[in-house]
Amino acid sequence: MVELLTPEEQLKELSRNHVSLISEEELLRKLKSKRSLRVKLGVDPSRPDLHLGHAVVLRKLRHFQKFGHQVVLIIGDFTARIGDPSGRSKTRPMLSREEAKINAESYSTQAFKILDRELTEIRFNSEWLDAMSFEDVIRLSSKYTVARMMERHDFARRYEENEPIGISEFLYPLAQAYDSVVVKADVEIGGDDQFFNLVVGRKIQEEHGLEAQAILTVPLIEGTDGKLKMSKSYDNYIAFDDTPRDMFGKLMSIPDTLILKYFRLLTDKSEVELSEIETMIKSKSVNPRDLKLELGVEITSQFYGEETALSARDEFIKIFRNKELPEEIPEIKISTESVSIVDLLVSHANISSRSEARRLIDQGGVKVNDEVLNDIHSVIEISDGDVLRIGKKRFYRLVKC
Repeated sequence: MVELLTPEEQLKELSRNHVSLISEEELLRKLKSKRSLRVKLGVDPSRPDLHLGHAVVLRKLRHFQKFGHQVVLIIGDFTARIGDPSGRSKTRPMLSREEAKINAESYSTQAFKILDRELTEIRFNSEWLDAMSFEDVIRLSSKYTVARMMERHDFARRYEENEPIGISEFLYPLAQAYDSVVVKADVEIGGDDQFFNLVVGRKIQEEHGLEAQAILTVPLIEGTDGKLKMSKSYDNYIAFDDTPRDMFGKLMSIPDTLILKYFRLLTDKSEVELSEIETMIKSKSVNPRDLKLELGVEITSQFYGEETALSARDEFIKIFRNKELPEEIPEIKISTESVSIVDLLVSHANISSRSEARRLIDQGGVKVNDEVLNDIHSVIEISDGDVLRIGKKRFYRLVKC
């Protein structure tokens, strides 16, 4: 249901928790037009699944939809084949056409876990970028200068440090900007690392005789390590498609320093409620674990419903506070009397490599029943019903066959 608020009230709601807004006056003027604005987000399907880092910007889009505005989700199946270094010292890997297609299909499906399907238009930028001739590319590139391109922080830094910058990397912001021309975006939203690219979109729209889009950026969130931005590349992510138990468990593992930020950016807590949480954290009047239990339920409920989220919470408490086993444990069937622990992990427990298995063992992350196995050369005797535990969250029951 569309919420009926004045343009000023909409602006106040939409600008909550933003990093950059160009500009408040422009966005208010567009809101006062009383038409459905076209609000663009471009995502490159460099990986097949979305995580809570993406949820921050998708939730902002959902807020626009609450006021009846149209979201235009651009799946960058073309630009994913170029690579973009935004916020990184190196370009993202260039994907093949088939890889980009598979990931794009996954993205468009998962986005509707947050977005309203009826108010979302999904476009793939290969639709227009594949059709451009070399002449078209040259004409587009003539509309932006090298000097302006070098204002981008990571380009400037890499140039100063004599790191190579490919001409293709200059074309990425132009391609993203041209997306805004094609879909006639009124507003473009992105993570704070995309600020420069969004500004380029304003210039290119004006060069094509269009009114410049307002731009709004939102914070990036750190992953479960509390240090680096959430990313599959850093293995610190919480995915939309994680099981409820895994999602809840990962949320419980975040550093206490991220509790307020996650509440602010990933839940619908009011400013009053956020202020109360902040006060409790600063005064140490509440156990951070209890706040994370509440946070875990709120976020997991968005993807799986409250009943499932509460079940995930109860199971977490049972396993980690009361040190009980989960109700359902997958079985590993072993046909031999004994097996080396490394072989068991790699062949039966989905550990990716022998080196990864050895790392887990060295770190004390592997147990059989309550015994820590810290010798990579360990050979275990198989007994029916033994429980293999890997890390804090993975359990297997060993069965002789």
